[in-house]
Amino acid sequence: MAAKIGVITFPGTLDDVDAARAARIAGAEVHELWHADEDLKGVDAVVVPGGFSYGDYLRSGAISALAPVMRAVVDAAHKGMPVLGICNGFQILTEAHLLPGALTRNEGLHFHCVDTHLEVANADTAWTNTLAQGQKILIPAKHGEGRFQADAETVKMLEDEGRVVFRYTDNFNGSVNAIAGVSSADGRVVGLMPHPEHAVEKLTGPSTDGLELFLSAISHIGA
Repeated sequence: MAAKIGVITFPGTLDDVDAARAARIAGAEVHELWHADEDLKGVDAVVVPGGFSYGDYLRSGAISALAPVMRAVVDAAHKGMPVLGICNGFQILTEAHLLPGALTRNEGLHFHCVDTHLEVANADTAWTNTLAQGQKILIPAKHGEGRFQADAETVKMLEDEGRVVFRYTDNFNGSVNAIAGVSSADGRVVGLMPHPEHAVEKLTGPSTDGLELFLSAISHIGA
C-alpha cells in the first residue's frame, strides 16, 4: 500500500501543486489538505509547502500557524508523524513552535531566486535517510525572508544534537552557521528554505536531488 502524504493549501500558497507532484513521482498517494480542515484525513506524513500564505501579513507564517489544519499537524507531529516544511512552510513550523529559530529578512534585504548547493548535515531524519552525510545536493531557492536566526544557546543546541539538517555552501542569505534546514529532536519534523519539490525532474529542475526527500519519507513510513 502506498504511503499517504498530505499537502496543505493556505490562501496564498504557491507550491502545493509542485509538492504534490513530487510526492506522486516518489510513489506516494497524495491527499489535499485545506487550511480550514480540522483533521488530516488519515495521512502518514504532511508537507507544508511554500508561498505567501495569508499574504505574509503580520509576519511570514504567523497567521497560518494558527489555522485549524495546523492544530491538527502540531498534534500529529507530537505523536510522531513526519512533517516537512518548505520555505514558507518552514516559517510556519517555526511559528507553530514545531521547530526552533526564526526566518528573517535576507542579508542585504534582497529577494534571491537561485539554484544553491546544500550540504547534507544529517542523513538520519525521516526526510533525509536516502541521502548521505556530507552529500552535496542542488536545489532551487526563492525567498526574501530565509535568513535563519536563533540565539546562541539554541544554535549550540542544534549543533550539539545534530539537528542541523542542511547547510548552504554559499550562504547567500546570511543564515547563522549557514543553516538551511533543521529538524525536531526526533528527526521527524524537518524544515528548509530551498525547494526540493522543484528538483525532481530533469526537464524542469537543476537536478533530481530533491526527490530524495520524498523518497526518504516513504522509506521512513514503510520501515
